[in-house]
Amino acid sequence: MNEEEKANEPETDSNERIQPETISELDRADQIAERQKRENDRREELLQREEALAARKAVGGIAEAGQEEVKKEQTSKEYAEEIMSGKMSK
Repeated sequence: MNEEEKANEPETDSNERIQPETISELDRADQIAERQKRENDRREELLQREEALAARKAVGGIAEAGQEEVKKEQTSKEYAEEIMSGKMSK
């Protein structure tokens, strides 16, 4: 730019041109930071729940009372072998 063009331009503070852009960028950065903080807090809460559950499982052990017995299904071959060996009657 030459001196005439500079003289014709209205005088503005250099911060005025940058400020609206900067504010929106700063607002966006704040929003992102807040979202990340909320997400981290949520993850921390979930991790604490998982740790508490794991601790209860470790301390509680396993009780067999009230649990259903899971029967293994026999294959045709296993069934035939039981019949032939006399372990099972018709």
